[in-house]
Amino acid sequence: MSIYERGNVWWYKFKFRGQEIRESTHSTSKTLAIRAERERRRQLEEGINHLKASKQAMIFSVHAKHWLQDNGPHWSAGTVEIQSRAIHHLTPRFGKLLLTDITPATINQHQAARKKAGASNRTINMEVGALRMILRKHRLWANLQPDVRMLPERSDIGRALSADEVHRLLLACKKSRSRSLYPAVLLSIHTGLRNQELRLLRWRQVDMLERTITVGRSKTKGGEGRTVPLSETATQCIQEWRREFPDAKPEHFVFPSEKYGFAGEPGHLQGVITPYDLRPDVPIGSWKIAWANALQAAGVQCRWHDLRHTFVSRIAESQVSDATIMALAGHLSVKMKERYSHVRAEAKRQAVASLDIPQTEGRSAAPVQ
Repeated sequence: MSIYERGNVWWYKFKFRGQEIRESTHSTSKTLAIRAERERRRQLEEGINHLKASKQAMIFSVHAKHWLQDNGPHWSAGTVEIQSRAIHHLTPRFGKLLLTDITPATINQHQAARKKAGASNRTINMEVGALRMILRKHRLWANLQPDVRMLPERSDIGRALSADEVHRLLLACKKSRSRSLYPAVLLSIHTGLRNQELRLLRWRQVDMLERTITVGRSKTKGGEGRTVPLSETATQCIQEWRREFPDAKPEHFVFPSEKYGFAGEPGHLQGVITPYDLRPDVPIGSWKIAWANALQAAGVQCRWHDLRHTFVSRIAESQVSDATIMALAGHLSVKMKERYSHVRAEAKRQAVASLDIPQTEGRSAAPVQ
């Protein structure tokens, strides 16, 4: 038996079939707490022997696992990965707690710790969002909601990089120890593919003859299955990248998981880094560190998603229709539509303004009627 006092309330804690049970008695009486602990043990023992339905111990790690299993078949591959990553970061703090032990204070502590670790407000909010859905499923969120505050997020839709910024960034990516960073960044600028769409891209989705990429599972229904033509620059880039994998199969990932290290003793002495532990059937985990280093080296401040904005901005400045832009990008938010409608309108105004330039070839200038 193990009972203890927290504040003015008594709790009990014990192990049952290897599972830690820790619950509040909601009582200030030690005597009642002892009786409550004995009654809880009895309920569990009766349940395991089919004498009475037992009350399931609501432990976060168990319920989080079940939540992912139940919802995974209904989510896209990207959503599964995002939610799995959220649970991975939630587990160290909440994993051994009963759902009833989770309080606004423990949630605030998680937010503070993740922020100190360098996680963005958006990432932290997504983690709390996963926690909220699990608690809501068990009717426990309503009591916590008034005292839990989400962190502020950026409301801007991003920006397009200038030609000089693109040039500096690509040069820095070429020098990165991550050999996949340069082709990934260049393809993002030339196709508008999202980071997740690039990471999960397989060789069967790349048509070298037709020079197209067909997007697989995407963040939006409009983005899923869209075909994006490759520019000459993008075609050359992906052809060169393909030569790095002579044994690649259609089902292999274009950007596979791999590690980097010094190439033997000479490499250690000369600083030569080479990839190893290539796993073509597993997508690369992240370009986060390599991307941050490249941004610092290039002196550019932007998000990866701004590469997509750069792509959309460039094609919006051309004379293609709005329908074509939507077909290439897959989906645009309302704010993005407004932004690039303005860009197109400005390009049209400049084109019309050119009609006001005086015509002096062999005749006097006269306004266009």
